[in-house]
Amino acid sequence: MSTENKKSFTSNPLAQVLVFAVVLIILQILSINGIVSSAFTYALGNTLIYAIIAIGFCLLLGYSGLASLGTAGFIGLGAYLGYYIIQEYGMPFILALIITVAVALIIGSLVGFISLRIEGIYLAILTLGLAEIIRNLLMVIKATIKIDINNVKLFGVTLSDKGVYFLILAVFCVLLLVTSHLINSPTGRAMVAMKNSTSAAQAMGVSLMKYRLMAFVIATIYAAIGGLLYMMYVRTMTTSSSLLLTLSTSLNILGAVIIGGAKSLWGTTLGAFIIYGIQSMFLSKIPFFVKHPAFITMVTGVLIIIVVMFFPGGIAQIFSNIGMKLKARKAAAAAAAAAADGKEEA
Repeated sequence: MSTENKKSFTSNPLAQVLVFAVVLIILQILSINGIVSSAFTYALGNTLIYAIIAIGFCLLLGYSGLASLGTAGFIGLGAYLGYYIIQEYGMPFILALIITVAVALIIGSLVGFISLRIEGIYLAILTLGLAEIIRNLLMVIKATIKIDINNVKLFGVTLSDKGVYFLILAVFCVLLLVTSHLINSPTGRAMVAMKNSTSAAQAMGVSLMKYRLMAFVIATIYAAIGGLLYMMYVRTMTTSSSLLLTLSTSLNILGAVIIGGAKSLWGTTLGAFIIYGIQSMFLSKIPFFVKHPAFITMVTGVLIIIVVMFFPGGIAQIFSNIGMKLKARKAAAAAAAAAADGKEEA
């Protein structure tokens, strides 16, 4: 592969997403044919759901500088809406998606308006309180959710968990491309300016209301979509005992963004795979971690501490530093070769 092709690939989100999608499609095809464990690909699909949620949180925290601990509540909102729309009323997935996005837009706008008056840790505490309100309200409505496999349909076709896997992958790819385009647009630059200094951003004509609303709305919509896909994929969940709607989920999403890199979409995706994927795809098969699951949480905590102390930019920063060193070495080697050629000609 030529240098120009390498550069075009690294700077082309569409090409990166296509390669990523092809790899995950191949893994599912291998699973269908019994070559790869179905438990592995099932865990892979589940991790993709958390990656979708983490991408929205990356935009909120990494690019807009807004803290939130309400992610779990927004996930629960999407899960319950999906349950009632699909299971109770027999509506198709597309309609469930539209209603979920509309409700998430309203909730996200509400939190965005509140963020205009409250910032920092106080905003995080407020979103945590809102998440607990949503969680307890959902538990009052119904403690147990079950979605019948026959009711999960897309364009009239009944979807198995493998079918939902492909749907999750498609949603992930679309949202990653949309978010990447948004980050590289004037909107993304305005969000970064708002994160760096609200007063300087206002002086440059950046509307705090507009971009804070947008950041919270997008993050809330992604979390709600993640909840909807979770219910379609996992299909059963008992609210009173599930950890999905608890603070631990919000903290794990935060951990994924910090470990992967708060300003890198692919880094955030990798962070989600570290937090959720390694446990479900690998560590859950090791007897020691099965007997002592607390050690998995300890490993996650140690990773967060190390990253915060030594690599504030997350794993994405590590790869970036390695890339810069390799480029510097290539440039030095090229300069040395040019100097040697000049001496020979002289």
